[in-house]
Amino acid sequence: MKLVAVDLGGTHARFAIAELHPDRRPTLSETVKYRTADFAGLPGAWAAFAEAQGGALPGAASIAIAGPVEGDLIRFTNNSWTIRPATLAAELGIDRLALFNDFAAMAAAVGVLDDSELIYLGGPAGPLPADGVTTVIGPGTGLGVAQLLRHRGRRIVLATEGGHIDFAALDGFEERLLTRMRERHRRVSVERIVSGPALADIHATLAMLGGRSIVPRDDAALWAAAIDGGDPLAAEALNRFTMAFGAIAGDLALAHGAHSVVITGGLSNRIEERLRGPLFQDRFRAKGRFEARMAQFPIRLARHPEAGLLGAAAAFQEDQRS
Repeated sequence: MKLVAVDLGGTHARFAIAELHPDRRPTLSETVKYRTADFAGLPGAWAAFAEAQGGALPGAASIAIAGPVEGDLIRFTNNSWTIRPATLAAELGIDRLALFNDFAAMAAAVGVLDDSELIYLGGPAGPLPADGVTTVIGPGTGLGVAQLLRHRGRRIVLATEGGHIDFAALDGFEERLLTRMRERHRRVSVERIVSGPALADIHATLAMLGGRSIVPRDDAALWAAAIDGGDPLAAEALNRFTMAFGAIAGDLALAHGAHSVVITGGLSNRIEERLRGPLFQDRFRAKGRFEARMAQFPIRLARHPEAGLLGAAAAFQEDQRS
């Protein structure tokens, strides 16, 4: 069976033709990417993809959406698109449609990745456990969190809003950061501390506490300066980000009753060495009476060029087994 796999974010919409197989994971055609700002809505981008494919598309689609997939109207945070699930299949001219939260799709992708695509970061070596819960987590515009339950050959994905739990400060700097963040946000969730935009707040707090001036930069430039080490203060901010990320990932794994953790996303892949190092690993394990158990969690980094599209197709394929 073939279907259209779609990964809808705030800035880009990605499309591919996915082929489902009874005995292995879905395969994807070459990805086509469009800027959402260039279209009034999904039907316009869909028509452009159809034209690029020669006019005819499969009669089914699986769409991963950056946001909660619920209610009569789905709105996007970073663009003007809206989706009405009840009428979308008719608007696209298809017979079968499945909608998934984008991070639930990411967890579905993790469920079908090969061992070679799950890069070792920490814990015991070897494959992930065949059964049990995997916490899937990744910082981007926000902090995505999902659970992947492997049970008797099934892969069940549970979408969560784990990025919106309260942030708990663990040392003096984080207490100062939390106080500063509360001046703008009555409640400070963990994605205020661990996400792409969060690095700027950590950077500014370090500068304030040290009486140092900073060069105004957009998020992309700040991340680049932090990763390449050309700006020591930005690099220090990234170290602090990594420490907070380790603590939060450990907390979520405990809360989920997990047996393993998989970290995803482009930002995470850019800081692989930091995630493998003590800044992340020590904070992940530092859970008091559970420290010995935390050391037994396999921690892996997902590496796939189009995990969102693969996940949309994999989630659809798994639903067909129900």
